[in-house]
Amino acid sequence: MSEARPMLDVKEIVKILPHRYPFLLVDRIVEIDIEKGTILGQKNVTINEAFFQGHFPDIPIMPGVLILEALAQAGGVLVHLKSPIPKIAVLLNVNNAKFRYPVRPGDVLMLKGTGLHFSSKGGRIKVEAMVQDKLAVEAEIGFALVDKSQL
Repeated sequence: MSEARPMLDVKEIVKILPHRYPFLLVDRIVEIDIEKGTILGQKNVTINEAFFQGHFPDIPIMPGVLILEALAQAGGVLVHLKSPIPKIAVLLNVNNAKFRYPVRPGDVLMLKGTGLHFSSKGGRIKVEAMVQDKLAVEAEIGFALVDKSQL
């Protein structure tokens, strides 16, 4: 992985995802392979995140549900880009989630997604959140593709 310009920076991500601060949890997309159905996103975790004020403030740990949300957002970008018709990927389900390693301020959270199934109605992705070489969270996430007008 190079330190060159990301595949998608935050300006391009907000054109795909409806999320905005404080709920946009993907800082950039580093790699995308549409044919293979893979994506690698990045979330820079800082002490300035609002959730650290109340989630174990003496021992700041990123909430697991927010790590899942970051994974879902990266996966939603992939499902959106795989779709022949521009629609928004909406979280449908989370299965087999396991929390294995705490994510702390200063960590760079790498958000890996590998497609298991894609269709015109949505998709299912195996996701992993990594901190350096440590697996922090893994799960399978399902998405439905919907028109903006349906939300």
